[in-house]
Parts: sequence; structure tokens; C-alpha cells
Amino acid sequence: MLALQMALESPLVEVEAVEAMEFPDLSERFQVRGVPQTTINHGAVNVVGAVPEEDLLLEIEHALILPAKLGAA
Repeated sequence: MLALQMALESPLVEVEAVEAMEFPDLSERFQVRGVPQTTINHGAVNVVGAVPEEDLLLEIEHALILPAKLGAA
């Protein structure tokens, strides 16, 4: 799990792994449609499936920039 590796390397990254079938309420809350699913910033961005590190980094960047842009509007 790439997100877990990132959390091990940086104190700025937090990871929680959840078994989607055992926690249907969380699965519904975060609209889990496939596994693995990486949810960034409480659902600001969802990445479904195993993706290359570069793709995940772009999605993380998008999740961080989006709120800043909305605040500037």
C-alpha cells in the first residue's frame, strides 16, 4: 500500500486501513467503489486501484491545492 509507505516516511502523512466489507458505514461514507481506494483529506480526492507513485502524488497535490483555490475565489 503506497499510502502506508508514505506515512512511514513522513510524519505529515497519516494512514488508516479499513476492511471495506467489515465496515459498510465507512464504505458508504467515503463512496468506496473498488479496492484499494485511497481517500485523501476526508474525501477531497479518491484514488481507486493501485496507481504509480507519481499519479498518487499528483492527486495529493490536487487535494492540497483545491481548497486554496476555493478560498481565493
